[in-house]
Amino acid sequence: MAKGHRSQIKKKRNEENKETRPHAHHKFARISDRKARIVLEQIKGKGVAEAAAILNYSPRYGAYLIAKVLKSAAANAEANQGLDQSDLFVEEVIANQGPTLKRIQPRAKGRAYRINKKMSHITIILNER
Repeated sequence: MAKGHRSQIKKKRNEENKETRPHAHHKFARISDRKARIVLEQIKGKGVAEAAAILNYSPRYGAYLIAKVLKSAAANAEANQGLDQSDLFVEEVIANQGPTLKRIQPRAKGRAYRINKKMSHITIILNER
């Protein structure tokens, strides 16, 4: 039996699976997912202010990108859900592999070596203590 139009069924399913915690994404970040995860593991479970301080003094390039995502997630929590930034902490961090740019490096005797320039999708999910 029919349960409604296909678009209505999809809309209902998407509303059920929607993320309610404050979060932010950085898609197609020009850093490999492995390098991003090293920095993300340092801030997991920390408060937003402490995580921002860790990222501010980290020498890695990924820390610069992740600091922007963290700042965005905190702003989303404050603007969209009215949460206080002092009560927020980093609950979940995700770095998934994105598409790879495939490049060629010419070598001797007409050979070519491949260079893979990897990308990642970085997600930070916050929650209230």
